[in-house]
Amino acid sequence: MKKIIITLGDPYGIGPETVFKALKKIKPGAAGFTLIGDIENFRKFGPLKGDINYIEIKSPFRAPQGFKPSKRGGDISFKALKKAVDLMLAKQADALVTAPISKEAWQKAGVKYMGHTEFLRDKAAKQGALMMFKSGPLVCALITEHYAVKDLSEAIDKNRIKKAARILAQTVGKNTLLEVSALNPHSGDGGKIGKEEIKTIMPAVKELKKEGLNISGPYPIDTIWQRHKKGLSGAILMTYHDAALLGLKLAAKEPVVHITAGLKFLRVSPTHGTAFDIAGKNLADESSMLAAIKYVLSK
Repeated sequence: MKKIIITLGDPYGIGPETVFKALKKIKPGAAGFTLIGDIENFRKFGPLKGDINYIEIKSPFRAPQGFKPSKRGGDISFKALKKAVDLMLAKQADALVTAPISKEAWQKAGVKYMGHTEFLRDKAAKQGALMMFKSGPLVCALITEHYAVKDLSEAIDKNRIKKAARILAQTVGKNTLLEVSALNPHSGDGGKIGKEEIKTIMPAVKELKKEGLNISGPYPIDTIWQRHKKGLSGAILMTYHDAALLGLKLAAKEPVVHITAGLKFLRVSPTHGTAFDIAGKNLADESSMLAAIKYVLSK
């Protein structure tokens, strides 16, 4: 039987609710689950059947008034992730599923990491930590993650492109056609509205081809999504966060699963955030969390 660890995320967001609803739809006995977080509050959702173990995370901070980013939420969600990673590195489970955290809450709690990916890259990287997303046949990954638009030009260099492409190729298969997106509209229009394509992306793609990768680009962002949706590429490597997520969420016909490739273990998550505005109202949609759990069950 597979063993899966699930962190409950920020206790004041919708993570615990989506975990509970998703596990209610998983056949008892499909796997052994260990849930880590604010277990005392999680149990208020009701009982769960099957092989379920719990690890309670305590915090010295007081609970906030209402559902919002807080020191306590940030402290608990970070400690839960840290505990989960320790267990994964000790090979106590086969996969890790993480419910959403609040970056603001982590900041309030004094956590030095921006989010899950940055922590996982620091503590559990085998090749790196590549943000990758899958929905049915659609697969995309990010060259950069949480950057301000004004910083993208400097952040996207040849080494970053090549490292991301290598991890993606190893994850989806070396023979899979990868296509790389441009940064500027119209791929820079021959350098008239940006030279990143000419100076950085094209040289990186050429060097990757020499290494034996099946890769091409850069393509304008709208074009690359059209091609991928038609099945003309096996996976696409996008220059920045919204270029990937906007196209994916518009094109996807199935729930989207977030995968962190390049780690020492399998880690996945839903693609929604904490949604404090609907937390505690029994309105959360568990479909992405359910898809994440089913994905690790299939591996």
